[in-house]
Amino acid sequence: MMSITADQALDAYEASRHRLPTTTPKQGATERVVPLSVIADRFDVFLLDAFGVLNVGESVIPSAPKSVAELQSGGKRVLVVSNATSLDSADLLKKYRSLGFLFAREDIVTSRETLSSMMNGNRERLWGAVAPAAADLSDLGLPQTRLLEDDPEPYEACDSVLLIGTGDWTDERQNLLENAVQRQSKPVFVANPDIVAPRETGFSVEPGHIAHRLADIADIEPQFYGKPFANIFDLVFELLGDVDRSRVVMVGDSLHTDILGARAYGIASALIPGFGLFAGGNADQAIERTGIQPDFVVDRP
Repeated sequence: MMSITADQALDAYEASRHRLPTTTPKQGATERVVPLSVIADRFDVFLLDAFGVLNVGESVIPSAPKSVAELQSGGKRVLVVSNATSLDSADLLKKYRSLGFLFAREDIVTSRETLSSMMNGNRERLWGAVAPAAADLSDLGLPQTRLLEDDPEPYEACDSVLLIGTGDWTDERQNLLENAVQRQSKPVFVANPDIVAPRETGFSVEPGHIAHRLADIADIEPQFYGKPFANIFDLVFELLGDVDRSRVVMVGDSLHTDILGARAYGIASALIPGFGLFAGGNADQAIERTGIQPDFVVDRP
């Protein structure tokens, strides 16, 4: 698995800002609260990112299950809104139940679902998929899919590229993909716009990193599905129905996905910096550098 440091991740996100949604600067100061339950009476719906809010890698954040259960028992609607794509929603539900969260299937919205819902007439292409070798892609309904691994031939043969997961990805495979796309431009669909994800031992490189590198070296505009782009929030609000947007808050660990996405969509945002990209304590400097200002900074879930 390729890896990246927190500083490198922030640099990469900033270098790719021109491909991300734009928004106006926040008016007023960010409010600091401890813990998330302090703002429970201000919102009816809590949209929770997964990595850095509920878990780090495969490990649960200790305070998260209790905090989520308190919100649920208080009558709040709590949804997981995640750019996780290596698992389909059914397997993701099993994962979070095993970590102690009492979510239902309809409580989970992913960028993988978002991409699937918007494929329209694109399913019949010959897809080259960046995904773990054991990944089950059957829920996407793609009849012609070949994994992009160490054999150069599928890189050249595929009509389109689908970026799902990078657990098995290497620099050598990245070079094969970059060379193939430079020789023949191919549409690139990105099911996870994240550049990194927090793990127990550091940060893993995610599909967004691959997509931005491809866009930098080839004449392509990747099609992103998931935070910070509006398509995943459209899917969320289609599920929620008629709700007061001023009573909805997005809670996440990333300025460039969770907070920027919420601000661009016109809903409130809360940053939890202690377990994800900013676990090293540089959230304040990052907010100042990027100008992406959350409504709240929360000590813990």
